[in-house]
Amino acid sequence: MDLMNRLGNCHNQYQGNFKKVLCVCSAGLLRSPSTAFVLSQEPFNFNTRAAGIVDSFALIVVDQVLLEWADEIVCMDASQTNIIKRNLENYGINNKPVHNLKIPDNFEYRNPELLKIIKEKCYELYFPMKE
Repeated sequence: MDLMNRLGNCHNQYQGNFKKVLCVCSAGLLRSPSTAFVLSQEPFNFNTRAAGIVDSFALIVVDQVLLEWADEIVCMDASQTNIIKRNLENYGINNKPVHNLKIPDNFEYRNPELLKIIKEKCYELYFPMKE
């Protein structure tokens, strides 16, 4: 499928009114798919994808189409956040929230402690306490 078809398809109206969140880590294998799993469940119920930013490691590499598709991007660390912001700017994609969960790369896929950390950080991000 060529780029124009993929770009057109990322705006498919039948995806529903769910918030689309791209979860990003280095390889897109451990932290970001674990985050995508959490965010696809209650209480979030987001439409999620996971991808990596390191071409030589990632099975699914963050590209223009995924960045265009997402309503928001959730990264695991500051370096990924900076790369994503630079990529958004390079593609002319403006006003898209990019969040840094500050989760270190020392967990296995869906590790219970990782899931607990993700749930806590995402709950704070999407349901902040009113003071």
